[in-house]
Amino acid sequence: MITKLGVASVYVNDYDEALAFFIDKLGFQLRSDVRMENGYRWLTVGPSASPEFQLALSVPGPPMHDEETAATLRALMAKGTLSGGAWNTDDCRRTFDEYSARGVEFIQEPVDRPYGVEAVFRDNSGNWYSLNELNDKALDQKAMSEAFESGAP
Repeated sequence: MITKLGVASVYVNDYDEALAFFIDKLGFQLRSDVRMENGYRWLTVGPSASPEFQLALSVPGPPMHDEETAATLRALMAKGTLSGGAWNTDDCRRTFDEYSARGVEFIQEPVDRPYGVEAVFRDNSGNWYSLNELNDKALDQKAMSEAFESGAP
């Protein structure tokens, strides 16, 4: 039985630049930085509040991808169409202010939603992330169905 998500991955343009973004701008911690026998760099970071979670930062290319696949992934990153998921925070507006001051690019300022407060930002490789302050209805399927069926903002 699966018990939780341990590692998620995002594609990045450059390992060291991505590492600096996640450490310096988002305040994440380095989890792992090793070179595998096939030359692959296993680089993971994560928020201090989730010590068992790792976000793997992966540059498209060998040994995981052929050049055509790597080029396709780089093109999608350049277009800003890939999402790295949603991060939770206790205070979306405060985190928005902190990250904005550190130079994080937001494509949506904090907005009230039926599930809480949401802002959207990009990393330095073009991936976008939702930043969520969840309310008591966020995980209530009935409440969310009613809110979205009614057209609530």
